[in-house]
Amino acid sequence: MLGFYRFSMFSFLCFIIFKAVALTQESVQLERDRAALLSFKSGIVSDAQHVLDDWTSSIPVCNWSGIKCNNGRDRVVELDLSGRSLRGTISPFLANLSSLTVLDLSRNSFQGDIPPKLGFLMQLTELSLSSNLLQGNIPSELGFLHKLVYLDLGSNRLNGQLPDSLFCNGSSSLQYIDLSNNSLSGEIPLKNECELKELRFFLLWSNRLVGRVPPALSNSSKLEWLDLESNMLTGELPSDIVRKMPLLQFLYLSYNDFVSHNDNTNLEPFFNSLVNSSNFQELELAGNNLGGKIPYSIGDLSTNLVQIHLHENLIFGSIPPHISKLVNLTLLNLSSNLLNGTIPPELCRMGKLERVLLSDNSLSGEIPSAFGDTSHLGLLDLSKNKLTGSIPDSFANLSQLRRLLLYENQLSGTIPPSLGKCVNLEILDLSHNQISGVLPHEISGLRSLKLYLNLSSNHLSGPLPMELSKMDMVLAIDLSSNNLSGTLPSQLGNCIALEYLNLSGNFLQGPLPVSIGKLPYLGQFDVSSNHLIGEIPLTLQASPTLKHLNFSFNNFSGNVSNKGAFSSLSMDSFLGNSGLCGSIIGMPNCRRKHHIHHLFIVTILLSLFVTPILCIFIYPLILRSNFQRKFAIFNKGDLEEGSKNLKHPTISYQQLINATGGSTEGLLCGSVGYIAPEYGLGRPASTQGDVFSFGVLLLEIITGRRPTDVLFQRGSSLHEWVKSHYPSRLEPIVEQAVDRHAPPTFPKHRNKVWVTVILELIELGLMCTQYNPSTRPSMQDVAHEIGRLKGYLSNPSFLLLEEEVDQPK
Repeated sequence: MLGFYRFSMFSFLCFIIFKAVALTQESVQLERDRAALLSFKSGIVSDAQHVLDDWTSSIPVCNWSGIKCNNGRDRVVELDLSGRSLRGTISPFLANLSSLTVLDLSRNSFQGDIPPKLGFLMQLTELSLSSNLLQGNIPSELGFLHKLVYLDLGSNRLNGQLPDSLFCNGSSSLQYIDLSNNSLSGEIPLKNECELKELRFFLLWSNRLVGRVPPALSNSSKLEWLDLESNMLTGELPSDIVRKMPLLQFLYLSYNDFVSHNDNTNLEPFFNSLVNSSNFQELELAGNNLGGKIPYSIGDLSTNLVQIHLHENLIFGSIPPHISKLVNLTLLNLSSNLLNGTIPPELCRMGKLERVLLSDNSLSGEIPSAFGDTSHLGLLDLSKNKLTGSIPDSFANLSQLRRLLLYENQLSGTIPPSLGKCVNLEILDLSHNQISGVLPHEISGLRSLKLYLNLSSNHLSGPLPMELSKMDMVLAIDLSSNNLSGTLPSQLGNCIALEYLNLSGNFLQGPLPVSIGKLPYLGQFDVSSNHLIGEIPLTLQASPTLKHLNFSFNNFSGNVSNKGAFSSLSMDSFLGNSGLCGSIIGMPNCRRKHHIHHLFIVTILLSLFVTPILCIFIYPLILRSNFQRKFAIFNKGDLEEGSKNLKHPTISYQQLINATGGSTEGLLCGSVGYIAPEYGLGRPASTQGDVFSFGVLLLEIITGRRPTDVLFQRGSSLHEWVKSHYPSRLEPIVEQAVDRHAPPTFPKHRNKVWVTVILELIELGLMCTQYNPSTRPSMQDVAHEIGRLKGYLSNPSFLLLEEEVDQPK
């Protein structure tokens, strides 16, 4: 009994020792995993989401973010940090996680090479490093991962050739391979002796792979998804390969250099090879320059087929009506081929069609009205064909239609107003046809249009509908090269999302609305070759977004500055507008319009003629009246005062303007006018004296003194006297008169000329009113003075020449 007890004690002690050793070994392994993970953390330079903040010694490893341990919690078996916005490099010490089965670092910003030592993770079944910035070659050591089922290195910057070991020495259990969207080159190294029997997904799209599709791929009979799109693969379409893939659902071979059978003339063998794929859903063969006709056997493909992409090839012949047997088809793209014949009405039997693209072919005939029965249709592109007839009214039934593209055909008739029932329409392009009639307000009022409306190069006529202003979401409107007439509605300014507006090549009239320049996003604006008039609105020049403008061949007039949005424009944008002037290179400088200037001059000269006549014939009558004592009398240099009691009211410049009704004639020329009573003068100007009184009033404004206080020698010039005594008042008053009352085109630099003319006119008026008739100037003298003043007005250089002569030597 004692011996049994001793044996039991010994066994217990052995168990305790064994357990302690095991625990020690387990703790050592976990510590090794901890050290490997901390080495990985040290290579992280950015952790925007603070994912690794809990990777500390105070927290058990199995509780760290992204870490999963086994059931015994003694080994790390999964490291999943996908989509955590990490940036840095992948540490090779991850290879010490010898029990790791899942390594997922996808959708981050890891840089550098893929560590070759990752090939020592012998338990790894899933490796995903996709959507990073990794570069360099794919390590051949990854071929040592014999248990690997899932490999995703897509969407990186990897280059070089595919390692043979990845397909031959690697795991025969591989089901998913994605090396797409890199810069990998060379051939697909899948040899006949290499079998990937479990492969279901094989994605190599968007690389630089060359050569043929390896025949050994036919051993992957479980393949469901084959994507070799956008490479440089050559040879015949892999009919013999896909024939052995009954489970194939998605086949993408677009944008390579494949050819069809029989020297690129026969597509039938390839389509026949797909008939046995009962779950087939999508076929893409676009951009290969494939030749041949679409075979009737296309209708024998799986009824599960939902998309067919055959665009950008050399397929010729007609569209087979048998295609209508694909009742679940949602997308049919046959654009950019050599198809001819008519559009088979049978196409419209495919009631689930959502997108039909038949553009850029040679299809003829009319558009089948049966398209109105495809109620799910959202995109219909029949552009760049030879279609004739009118647009079917049945399109009104297409309530889901978003894009209707019929441009560059030979369509005629009018735009059916029923198109306005397509309330979800975002793009309408009917350009380059022979459509006539007016633009229906039902169409122009489609508020759903978000992208563009293009009706250019047709025969549309009539005015622009006001309903265009309801398109507050449209980005572009092109109505150019039509026969539209009328004016531009100012309500176009309500199209606040508009970025492009082209109304060129029409018969539009009237001015440009100011509101167009206030569109906040307008970048291109073309109204060339119309009959528009008036000045170009300043709002267009002030627009911060306008970059491309064309106003050529209209009847615009006015000044154009090279500032703001016009700073980058050349003369080409303004050609054919003879009334424009300004600072654009090649445009004539703005000058005073002669007919306007002459009107202003005639007014002055007429006043100059009238003034002496009034002085000579009217003044003697006035002298006999009881008002004769009220006039200032010049006699041989002395100013005599007719009445010491005469008091001239103190009249400001503004009062004089208001009193004469803002008349330039009354201010500058002194012609007879009625002075408003509310300004304190109270009676017609002619009863206050003669026209000379206006000269007196202007003289009082300049000097600030009454005429009785002004003394100057007869031999001296009133101009020189005022200029010498009141230099600070002379220029501002004349400038104000010119600025406020001269025509808009009056050149402001000629103020000096007008100073001379105005003051000499005053002097001439005063001389005409002298008490002694013998001292007044004769009509011959007046005529001479008027001629001289006319010379000043017509040629300022006369004044400069006279000043040079008068200057003392």
